Amino acid sequence: YIPFLSSHPIVAVVRLSGVIGGRGRVGLSDETIGPVIEKAFRRGKPAAVALEISSPGGSPVQSSLIGARIRRLAQEKNIPVIAFVEDVAASGGYWLAAAADEIYADPNSVVGSIGVISSSFGVNELINRYGIERRVYTAGQSKSMLDPFRPEKAEDVARLKTLLGDIHTNFIEHVKDRRGDKLNTETDLFTGEIWLAKRSAELGLIDGIGHLTPMLKERFGDKVIFARYGSKKPFLSRFGAQIFGDAVDGIEERAAYAKFGL
Repeated sequence: YIPFLSSHPIVAVVRLSGVIGGRGRVGLSDETIGPVIEKAFRRGKPAAVALEISSPGGSPVQSSLIGARIRRLAQEKNIPVIAFVEDVAASGGYWLAAAADEIYADPNSVVGSIGVISSSFGVNELINRYGIERRVYTAGQSKSMLDPFRPEKAEDVARLKTLLGDIHTNFIEHVKDRRGDKLNTETDLFTGEIWLAKRSAELGLIDGIGHLTPMLKERFGDKVIFARYGSKKPFLSRFGAQIFGDAVDGIEERAAYAKFGL
């Protein structure tokens, strides 16, 4: 179809799937998905933009950048944004969902995890056991903060927790700004807890249970046109040139989803 000649309402559909900030084709970043979002809002005067979301989270910066782009375009074009959660919208995935004006999910969708996490390994005892000496030279006393090859320092941990706390505050402010009076104030929603869709609706994190096609047909009519926008595969990957890299990225992504039993 030709969007600008169509007499039927158009809904632009953008898929936001994968680890946010993840590497390769399985990851989401503002650099890769930004142009797709721009096209969705600017082509064919859509009646709405629908987001298909399935993400366990990832980079808070990329979550914020993508979410901010969605809000900027929605306000600039005066187009409503409706999110539909598939498997999971947790942590940064929920940040993206909250950028929409309305959020719906499958009854079995996992929603929430409004928190921040940082993880690493400490191997200083292992290298000491084998007589390996770690040599690090810095200018700036905090430059080697949380070096996994050195014993953990209390002041480094305290500094990291401050950073995580500040990011958590930003996340909470984003959710409160977007969901407003819909949120259940009698429950602490910001502990990192996760819920299925029905409970999420009761808590005000989403607006209800529903799937994209039937809900939007009910809202815009049976003749609504769904214009789907997505990232194209890199040219070389179509010939298997990135098979190994994609396999590694896929393993990392599965590990991220596994935290939610998916």
